[in-house]
Amino acid sequence: MDRKISRALISLSDKRGLLELASGLVSMGVEILSTGGTAKALQAAGIAVRLVEEYTGFPEMMDGRVKTLHPKIHGGLLFQRSNPAHCEQARVHGIEPIDLLVVNLYPFEEAAAKPGIAFEDLVEQIDVGGPTMIRAAAKNHADVAVVVDPQDYDAVLEEMRTRDGALSAATRLRLAAAVFRHTAFYDGLIARVLTERAEPEALFPELLSLPMRRAQGLRYGENPHQAAAFYRDPLAAVSGLAGAKQHHGKELSYNNLMDADAAWSMTQHFEQPFAVVVKHANPCGAAVGSDIGEAYRRAYESDPQSAFGGIVAVNRTVDQGLADALCETFLEVVMAPGYEPDALASIQARKKNLRLIEMPAGIPSAKDLVIRRVAGGYLTQQPDLAQERAADWELKAGPALDEGLKTDLDLAWKLVRHVKSNAIVLVRDGCLIASGPGQTSRVGSVEICLRHAGEKARGAVLASDAFFPFADGPKLALDQGVRAVIQPGGSVRDQETIELCAGRGVSLVFTGRRHFLH
Repeated sequence: MDRKISRALISLSDKRGLLELASGLVSMGVEILSTGGTAKALQAAGIAVRLVEEYTGFPEMMDGRVKTLHPKIHGGLLFQRSNPAHCEQARVHGIEPIDLLVVNLYPFEEAAAKPGIAFEDLVEQIDVGGPTMIRAAAKNHADVAVVVDPQDYDAVLEEMRTRDGALSAATRLRLAAAVFRHTAFYDGLIARVLTERAEPEALFPELLSLPMRRAQGLRYGENPHQAAAFYRDPLAAVSGLAGAKQHHGKELSYNNLMDADAAWSMTQHFEQPFAVVVKHANPCGAAVGSDIGEAYRRAYESDPQSAFGGIVAVNRTVDQGLADALCETFLEVVMAPGYEPDALASIQARKKNLRLIEMPAGIPSAKDLVIRRVAGGYLTQQPDLAQERAADWELKAGPALDEGLKTDLDLAWKLVRHVKSNAIVLVRDGCLIASGPGQTSRVGSVEICLRHAGEKARGAVLASDAFFPFADGPKLALDQGVRAVIQPGGSVRDQETIELCAGRGVSLVFTGRRHFLH
C-alpha cells in the first residue's frame, strides 16, 4: 500500500544533497521538522522548517545529547496508523505522525580513522538518538519511510512525484532493510573499537562483529558461474589491496585479487630490490638483485613459461628499464609502490589491458585476522607475520654457512612460507629455481620441485615449510646436487635426516618454526 508523505523529520551530519531534498519535499507540500545544524542550514537557504524543540516543547540540551529522545518523536514514528488504539493515544497526547525520516549518523567511522584522536572525542561520535530513530522508523516501515543514504534522495523524490506524494510498500521495505544494515555496520565498528580499547589482547571475543564496506563488485568469482565482490575493512590500516590505486588496465577479478594479495605479501620480507611472479597464489619466479630491473629479469627467467599471464610484484618504483622488460611478455597485473611518470605512460601506451597497481606503504597488523568460511561458520586466525633471523637458526649438520649460502637459505625460507603446503622450494644465487606446492605427501612435493628444476638443482638450497617425516625427501634432493637444506625440524625421525646430511657434507639448518599455508 502507498503511504503519502505529509511530514518529514530531517537530521543530518552529512549534509550533501540536503537543500535539494528539502526543496523537493516542500514543493510537494511536505512539512519539515528538523534539529540543530540541519535546521540552521535549511533556514539559511530560506526553506520553511519547524524546529523539533518547538514541536516537543522540550529544549535541546546536554550539548545536543538529548534532542530527539522524546515521546512526540518516537510516538510519531512508531504508532501504527491502522491501529485505532494507537491513533487515539496519539491524538490524546498531541503526537503528530512523522511519515518520512531522513537521518545519517554521527561520523564515527571517519573519527576512528583519524590518527591520534583522543578517546573521549571518539566517544562523542557515538550516535544515540539517530540509531534509535531510524530503527523505530524501520520497524514501522508499514507506515513510515526512512532514508539513511544520500544516494537514495533522488529516487525517493522521483517516486513521490510519480505517486502523488506517496511511497510504495516495496520502497519502504527496501529502505528499512538498508537501515538495519547501516546500524549493524555502525554498531559493529563501535564494538570493535571499544573492545580493542578495553581488551587490547583479546583477538577472539565471544561475539565477533565484522563490519565491512563493499569496495567494488567483481565480474565473477573463481569461475564465471560464481558471483563475487570485494569488501574493505574500514578499521584496517590503509595497506594492501584495500588502499591500492589502479592506474591502468581492466577491472581486477576475484582470482586477480587473490593472486595479487599473495604476491604483495611476499614483497614485505625484503629490504633489497626484490621481484616475484605469482600464478595461482604460488610464486613461480622470485629473485633479489642489485636493482629492481635485475631482480625482475632474474625472477622472470626462473620459469618464463609459468610467468606468462602472471602477477608481478616489486618492492621498488617502476622505472623505464623495468617498464620495457614488463612489456616484453603477457602479464595480468603489475604491483609496485610507485611508477615513474614516463615509465607509467610507456606501459599504458603499449599494454592496453595490463593492470598497473600502486600499492600503499604499510604492513598487516597481527590484529588483521585471516577469516575463512567453512560449512556453518568461520575459521579465524592471526596472519603469519612471524619475523625470523638467521642468527636464531640451528646448524644441525654439515659445514658452517658462508654468506652466500646464508643469503640463499634466507630467500628460500622467506619464500616457502608463501607456497601452498606441502611446500618445497629451491633457490640458487638469489633466485627461485623451482617450487613444489600443495602435494599430499612431502616427498611428492620434493619430486615435483626437482623434476621442474632439472640440472639447475645442482648447487641450490632447499627449503621445506614443515619437517621431513622421513629422510626420503632430503635424499632425493641431495642425490640431485642440492647443497643445503632448511626446515623447521621436530620429526621423531630428525636424526635420520641429520645423519644423511652429515654423511654427504651438506649443511642442514633447523629453524624451529613451521609455516603451513593451506
